[in-house]
Amino acid sequence: MPMSRPAHPGTSGSASLCDAIVIGAGQSGLAAAHALRQTGLAPVVLEAGPEPVGSWPHYYDSLTLFSPARYSSLPGLPFPGDPGRYPHRDEIADYLRRYAAHLDVDIRTRTRVDTIIAAPGGYQVHTGEQTLTALLVIAATGGFGNPYRPVLPGLDAFTGQTLHVADYHRPEQFAGQHVVIVGAGNSAAQIGVELTQHARVTLATRVPVKYAPQRILGRDMHWWATTLGFDHLPIGPYLRSTPSVPVVDDGTYRATIDAGRPGRVPIFTDIDGTRLTWPDGRTEQVDTILFATGYRPDLPYLTDLGALDHHGRPRQIRGLSTSHPGLGYVGLEWQRSLASATLRGVGRDARYVTTRLVRHRTALPAVRCCEQPSAV
Repeated sequence: MPMSRPAHPGTSGSASLCDAIVIGAGQSGLAAAHALRQTGLAPVVLEAGPEPVGSWPHYYDSLTLFSPARYSSLPGLPFPGDPGRYPHRDEIADYLRRYAAHLDVDIRTRTRVDTIIAAPGGYQVHTGEQTLTALLVIAATGGFGNPYRPVLPGLDAFTGQTLHVADYHRPEQFAGQHVVIVGAGNSAAQIGVELTQHARVTLATRVPVKYAPQRILGRDMHWWATTLGFDHLPIGPYLRSTPSVPVVDDGTYRATIDAGRPGRVPIFTDIDGTRLTWPDGRTEQVDTILFATGYRPDLPYLTDLGALDHHGRPRQIRGLSTSHPGLGYVGLEWQRSLASATLRGVGRDARYVTTRLVRHRTALPAVRCCEQPSAV
């Protein structure tokens, strides 16, 4: 059976019956599919893109993990090569391709989920060409499709270019510009330092940039976090805002930013055309404002179901829906721990969520996964 295949049209007026449906075939969806297979279920994974790699090929060209390869694996398949190296974006995409092929799971690519509605005993999942029915659904679509841009003073009046890091690929596209990067996290620091070779760059942040050393006493910080248990230390169930995460510093970022390459300033207070006003009253002309302000859960297909709050966030605790039994999530930031949205953390969360979802599953459907119902 092929591990990944395009969607196929369903029979009009009928719905395929499945053990479980996973939405998204990135790292979170693949980890969820693996966990479901471990329970004996046969999930169907629906992926909007052309292959089961999630958003990794769309991130900026120079992206490198801050965690070594030995801490960057999904359950059941170690990351190949030197375990002490820091994998590049393209290596991660290749790894996910191998992982998908390694799974005994039906992965349907180019299949975008439009909406989900409640059905007797479960859910109906509607795509552009087919309706699937399942007792269990896991949403694992990450946030790349929903980049967050904060409301800032005068932003509507800016006549230059505004972009999110989701749109950033390489520094040459900004050659000769003055670029203001809004954000104080890892992406802001990594892109900011990279851009200084081609453009004038300013980091605009609400608070000073915080740093954490990548290596402590000769060992990577992830060794310490794993050994001491910090990496999967549980968080409170009612976390309403995302805690700030320091920039992981390999010895480059603090020194370079402190030296003004790029310089860091408090967030601007006003905009007039392409001129930004800083808190000290200075004004400067700026070509591009680049937001490195993170992402929000990309879950529009759950709107009709009523599973989201008025901010578009899932109503959930530790990945389990608080409004819809049988609905779970994998890959949300701070879902259960600091590592929840990372390669090293999604497998742990996937096991937790699937185990509890299966407990609520009353009985297998009479028709096995993805067979068409028999005519009566």
